[in-house]
Amino acid sequence: MIEHTFRAIFPQATLRLSALVLSLGLTACANMSGVAPPQSTLRDAASLGLQGSGVSNGPAKGPQNGLAVSAQWWRDLGDTQLDSLIATALDNNPNLKLAQDRLRRAQAVIDSAHAATLPQVNGQFDATRQRFTATGLYPPPLAGNVSNTGTLQLNASWELDFFGKHQAALDAALGTAQAAQADAQAAAILLASQITRSYVNLGRLSDQLTVARRSLAQRTASLALVRDRVHAGLDTALELRQSEGGLPEVRQQIEALQEQVTLTQQAIAALTGAPQNAATVRAPTLAALKPLTVPQQLPADLLGLRADVAAARWRAEAAGKDVVNAKTQFYPNINLVAFAGLSSIGLNRLLQGNSEQSGVGPAIRLPIFDGGRLRANLRTKHADLDAAVDSYNSTVIEAVHEVADQLASLQSIARQRTEQQAAQAAADAAYDIATQRYKAGLTPYLNVLTTETNVLVQRRQAVDLEARTLDAQVALVRALGGGYRPAPT
Repeated sequence: MIEHTFRAIFPQATLRLSALVLSLGLTACANMSGVAPPQSTLRDAASLGLQGSGVSNGPAKGPQNGLAVSAQWWRDLGDTQLDSLIATALDNNPNLKLAQDRLRRAQAVIDSAHAATLPQVNGQFDATRQRFTATGLYPPPLAGNVSNTGTLQLNASWELDFFGKHQAALDAALGTAQAAQADAQAAAILLASQITRSYVNLGRLSDQLTVARRSLAQRTASLALVRDRVHAGLDTALELRQSEGGLPEVRQQIEALQEQVTLTQQAIAALTGAPQNAATVRAPTLAALKPLTVPQQLPADLLGLRADVAAARWRAEAAGKDVVNAKTQFYPNINLVAFAGLSSIGLNRLLQGNSEQSGVGPAIRLPIFDGGRLRANLRTKHADLDAAVDSYNSTVIEAVHEVADQLASLQSIARQRTEQQAAQAAADAAYDIATQRYKAGLTPYLNVLTTETNVLVQRRQAVDLEARTLDAQVALVRALGGGYRPAPT
């Protein structure tokens, strides 16, 4: 029936002319000469020294060698307060919600791109009161008079995707949505790592406070001993002043550490989206936090472990589809259009049977001369693709760099802790000897202060190295993807 209607409306001569125009358009309009192709190429895993990766030739597919990080890796630290803080942050943090908003927008773009591939139907009703020209096509009594016109009909159109324009746009939208989804996961992973690292720092400050308070108690006891020796005539005012001078210094250190504790508590509360709860964040002790299990070498499937790498790869994929879409703009648009309804001059006759009208046929639009607009658009998309590829390459290089740095730091910190433990044992022994010699009257109190200073320095270094170990482990876990799992495509 449609074929008969089509042939009735468009005679054979018209059909032949349309076919000729179409063939000429296909050969004449798709002229992309002079537009330089994209210059950048994606770095693969082998070029980065990641032999055996399963993700070098496509969007990230996830870990392949069993080094995947747990999705809730922070629970391995064994601190229930930390678990609660991160859970609250994942629910309330506005930056994370912003990433999720971008994801919803990208998903809506998919629906819009998909809609373009489907037939479109809309209803139309027009009612117009107009004066008809007396010198135009309309005969009397319409000519020169005012009358009403009305149209009531359904219009349908379907742009046939012969050249893949709509499919490319849909693929680009899908890639953008996948990138937004990876970005949302990257934001969540970053948030969890920021809270955990701040929490470890809070534990460091708390342990440093413990060392400082222990030092204050030690110096207070030493001051009492010196006063007793001065009263007994065994020491002079010099030793007394030396002993008194150490107390304000330690009290200042304690006050500075308490300030840092308060600021860190406020930072953690802000990350959770509940800054009013800063005072309720209790400081942990580093010894109570369990170490995280981390690899000792660069994983081969690193590119499949990280959300930021996956997002950058999906953006490059989407930019490639945008290039395909830009190329299809050089070809004709072919639409099937149809309408059926009522039209009349005089609204009182609009619903009469003889007011019916209908039609069906193709609509072909050929880009013959556009002043270079299409070529400029294609060059823009080529530049966008190069930028997306270069961004991906930069991201994967930074990913390898981050993991290598954290691995190097962990190995170095382990060696530093071995040396520090030996130094601390020596300082403790020297302090015991100096104290005993001072009590026996064999050395001045200055020797006790000197050896005590070394002990406190070693204790502070022990706390710092323990905190650095945990911090580097958390940083390495994030560099390894932080538990990212690619969403189904």
